[in-house]
Amino acid sequence: MSDSLDLPRRGLMFILSSPSGAGKTTIARKLLAAEPDLLSMSVSVTTRPKREGEVEGKDYYFTESEEFDAMVEEDAFLEWAEVFGNKYGTPRAQIMDGLNEGRDFLFDVDWQGAQQLSQRAGDDVVSVFLLPPSIAELDRRLHGRGTDSEEVIQGRMARALDEISHWDAYNYVVINDDIEVCFTKVRDILHSERLRRHRQTGLIEFTRTLKALES
Repeated sequence: MSDSLDLPRRGLMFILSSPSGAGKTTIARKLLAAEPDLLSMSVSVTTRPKREGEVEGKDYYFTESEEFDAMVEEDAFLEWAEVFGNKYGTPRAQIMDGLNEGRDFLFDVDWQGAQQLSQRAGDDVVSVFLLPPSIAELDRRLHGRGTDSEEVIQGRMARALDEISHWDAYNYVVINDDIEVCFTKVRDILHSERLRRHRQTGLIEFTRTLKALES
């Protein structure tokens, strides 16, 4: 059997969002493990201090607040936000260069980050929102972690309800009732979006070749 013909294509920005406890981190890890040569995690710039074991350029690009603010002024971020006093931003040049090379990037952001990316990157963005099967199940999952106090859990539940209200801003919505079924659906979305005509940058040249052969 001959090898399949892979035409040049533009990469995509694949956004995964969900309320805490709905499975976003698990699905993201499974996607990265299943697509090691085609999909990589977007690495953010942050003013947060480096934690033990974190690697510069792999976990984050660490910088000072003044330098971060200068990058904001230079419009160097596709999106950025301040969370609990620390700033996080997606570097524009790195992502755009990668997309031009046909590389795909995975983004783990909330609805506000997804909104900023969609506004700034348009057709390069594919957004997926994961929903829990029920609020009761979400509550059970958060309690099942055994790592947070009741006060923290109630705060997460309140934020989850707010995040869920923004589901209709996403391209796709998947209910995570079974982790393997959910993963398969999300990966199918990724594979389908790679085949979108506007991402197939080699199609024009390929069809010209076909016409030349026909004549």
